[in-house]
Amino acid sequence: MDGLVKHTAASDNPLLAPWDTPFGLPPFERIGADHFRPAFDHVLREHRAAIEAIAENPQPPTFVNTIEALERSWTSLHRVSAVFDLLTGADTNDALDAIDLDVSPVLARHQSEVFQHPGLFARIAALEARRRSLRLNAEQQRVLERYHTAFLRAGAALGPEARRRLSEINARLALLGTQFGQNVLADEKAFALVLDGEADLAGLPEFVREAAAAEAQARGFPGRHIVTLSRSSIEPFLQFSARRDLREKAFRAFVARGENGTNDNRALIAEMVTLRQERARLLGYENHAQFRLDDAMAKTPASARAMLEAVWTPARARALTDRDALQTLMTEDGVNEKLAPWDWRFYAEKLRRRRHAFDEAEIKPYLQLDRLIQAAFYTAGRLFGLAFKPLSGMPSYHPDVRIWEVTDRDGRHVGLFIGDYFARPSKRSGAWMTSLRDQERLSGEISPVVVNVTNFSKPATGQPALLSFDDAHTLFHEFGHALHGLLSDVTYPRLSGTAVATDFVELPSQLFEHWLERPEVLGRFAVHYKTGEPMPQPLIDKLLAARNFDQGFATVEYLASAIVDLDFHTVPAGEAADPAALERRALARIGMPEEIAMRHRAPHFLHAFAGGGYAAAYYSYMWSEMLDADAFAAFEEAGDVFDAATARRLRDCIYAAGNKRDPAEAYRLFRGAMPKVEAVLRKRGLAVTSQARQA
Repeated sequence: MDGLVKHTAASDNPLLAPWDTPFGLPPFERIGADHFRPAFDHVLREHRAAIEAIAENPQPPTFVNTIEALERSWTSLHRVSAVFDLLTGADTNDALDAIDLDVSPVLARHQSEVFQHPGLFARIAALEARRRSLRLNAEQQRVLERYHTAFLRAGAALGPEARRRLSEINARLALLGTQFGQNVLADEKAFALVLDGEADLAGLPEFVREAAAAEAQARGFPGRHIVTLSRSSIEPFLQFSARRDLREKAFRAFVARGENGTNDNRALIAEMVTLRQERARLLGYENHAQFRLDDAMAKTPASARAMLEAVWTPARARALTDRDALQTLMTEDGVNEKLAPWDWRFYAEKLRRRRHAFDEAEIKPYLQLDRLIQAAFYTAGRLFGLAFKPLSGMPSYHPDVRIWEVTDRDGRHVGLFIGDYFARPSKRSGAWMTSLRDQERLSGEISPVVVNVTNFSKPATGQPALLSFDDAHTLFHEFGHALHGLLSDVTYPRLSGTAVATDFVELPSQLFEHWLERPEVLGRFAVHYKTGEPMPQPLIDKLLAARNFDQGFATVEYLASAIVDLDFHTVPAGEAADPAALERRALARIGMPEEIAMRHRAPHFLHAFAGGGYAAAYYSYMWSEMLDADAFAAFEEAGDVFDAATARRLRDCIYAAGNKRDPAEAYRLFRGAMPKVEAVLRKRGLAVTSQARQA
């Protein structure tokens, strides 16, 4: 690459040398962008040699010489990939982006080579055929089954030409997904709404102004205010700004991410959908959604769609009722125009004040980031006996990053937790959990290093970061994922932590959100950032009474994205040639209120098109919500939200179990039976609406 020094010697490359750092953290201060491509070349050569050695082993296949050898073979590749993936998501630059475009298809082709390797698959298939006679324990049987299934789903049982074409498709999809994500980030970085003077700041409470001022300072505009396309920046602006023209400008930029000039993702979407459908057909499925869900809890697109549609009807009815109320408020304001999507949050906030006698500005001073981090730690301590000790002087990739050592009730080391909370131009939007190292015991007692990445607005120097209640839920949500990784208690890396079905992986995260709203947590940690006084009980009561306010809007914007995601991945490939037209047809079919925008329009739908981890699987959040609503009821039925026996069962069956068993079996072990969609309706406060309308 131009402008980069090539490091070829493994001994000179910090990604390949032993890490003599505290807790084995990556030596970030010694790692440069120019180290990654040589490191990938080295570990890929190493891994190919290891795969050939396993496949060509003259000894008959055994669990040890095949499955355990295969598990160990990934270590170096995963170590380099974990660091690279973290940096390209959380603190990227032009050099890393260029390497990402270069290496993503290479890694995809390598993945295909491994999981399509005829000799390796023959050994795994032979073991699978004799699985019941091998005297394996339950976890060993599960990891064997998971590998066998993965090889089949990668096309290992197909002929050479089909395998070759699958490898080409996977490499191309990897490149397209990388380009997609980079285009969205480029559009987000390019936009800045500069607010100049009091007229532009009309309606904005102090916390929004302070965040916008801090952003302007960071971008070199001292004394000004800037709104970005980060949700933690733009959503409060849309919620409070009295300037309808500026709301419209910001909103239009927000929903147009990924379809501007050279960053236009629509052609990439059409090609990705076509390639995914071709891959599904090669593997014997009618479409990508069928392929994707065949190895998930839902099993079929029809069952996922039925769940979504069961919630859509009452959610849409609630949203339409709220729309009429918002239109009335707008008319009362003297705005004789039709309610538009950039008006919804603004008038919803006014309606919330009228119905529940409080607004977001009242509660935000009580929701300090540092206090809420402690609230999450406290909850994990009460439930699972974990303690979190802040560490200083640790290797880190950015000054904003914080690191804690996690220990159990007996003071034993569990792992490290890393928090990276603030938005910056080098970070992609959204919030996620990832890991630098997964728990396992095959290669010794390997402890996890888990990372939470969010995009909260960074405060001015010396000021606390204040969160919205939605932001607070995001923090608890991602920490729930982190606990899934930290509490993992498995032997085999393939089964570790969050390596579970997509429509099960959101259960631990969404379930953990429930504790945020409990008085045992909120009452203890929600204190005013100036006075230190706890949030008054009447305000807590109003907050919790309004928890399902505007739930029609929130549910509709999510469901629309989930339904459109399924449509993209079930239609014949040719129908996706114009993604915008497909999106419009899908929304018209379900009767999408025109005053509400999808949470993720296709051109910036990172879940579905930047890597495809949630392609045809965005429904998973609501599927998991069926589980989490029912799971929290187990604590309520016990009469104590920290009930020790229930928490121990939750830990053993869900958080610590990784993928040791089928997710439906895991849930039944915890709860006794599978829940129904009514659990979601009750949680979101939509069941009453549905029953009332039927009456």
